Amino acid sequence: MILILLGPPGAGKGTQSQLIAERLGIPQLSTGDMLRAAVKAGTPVGLKAKKIMEAGSLVSDEVVIGIIADRISEPDCAKGFILDGFPRTLPQADALDELLKSKGRHLDCVIELKVDDTKLVERIECRARETLAAGGTVRADDNAEALKTRLIAYYRETAPLIGYYYAHKLLKTVDGMQPIPEVNRRIGELLDQFQHA
Repeated sequence: MILILLGPPGAGKGTQSQLIAERLGIPQLSTGDMLRAAVKAGTPVGLKAKKIMEAGSLVSDEVVIGIIADRISEPDCAKGFILDGFPRTLPQADALDELLKSKGRHLDCVIELKVDDTKLVERIECRARETLAAGGTVRADDNAEALKTRLIAYYRETAPLIGYYYAHKLLKTVDGMQPIPEVNRRIGELLDQFQHA
């Protein structure tokens, strides 16, 4: 099963991706992690990415797709995978479709975690307070102002994917404001429908 989780920053995509990965026995593929791994491994596409990153530029869609193409060819992706943080734009979604088609594979489902933006800001601030209280280090972008900036970017660049995947009959929506176990239970029900279809 090949899945994408969509939703604004702080919606719980990372948490749910890990839970789904454990449930289905498939890897969660974070584009950031894959990029760092490709650079570290010195793959041809990793070397290309390293030059771009060292110059302080953003890695192009072409390079990111190259890294994903390499990664999904590995044996642990044979049964499927969850994409975390990709695609972020409509051109990336098109490129992903082409990549999967070239490998004789297809996207099974896109799950949107629907959240209330106002409550999301409260959630991020609460998470930052809890992290500090536990003696941890708060992520630099775990504050209301940074979240608002990230939300603007999400709605401008990534939110159009909701309509795109809806039109392709791949979109399922889950209330991401529920407690983590409830969100996971609902996602599990959706995945069971796919596996028994």
